[in-house]
Amino acid sequence: MSNVKLVEKIDPREIRRKLGLNQQQFWSKIGVTQSGGSRYESGRNMPKPVRELLRLVHVEQVDIQRIKREDVEVIEYLKAFEPETLKNLKKTAKAKQKKAA
Repeated sequence: MSNVKLVEKIDPREIRRKLGLNQQQFWSKIGVTQSGGSRYESGRNMPKPVRELLRLVHVEQVDIQRIKREDVEVIEYLKAFEPETLKNLKKTAKAKQKKAA
């Protein structure tokens, strides 16, 4: 199951509660007002860009303020032309995170 499907099936309210955040804290991290977030939590259809931001920030725990266009371009290049290098980099980064924890 992909993470997008995971976010679609999990109630954003449940994600927020598991993280221990109030609506203002939770929704402001992805540029959504508290009142807009409240509507999504009440069942209003969430646009795909908002759903993806929710997934990146609150499920994948990505600090989107640190992402630069050139970072994405490098990753896209590696995926297309150097997939083995990308795989090795991911493995190394994961191992370093485990050591740090």
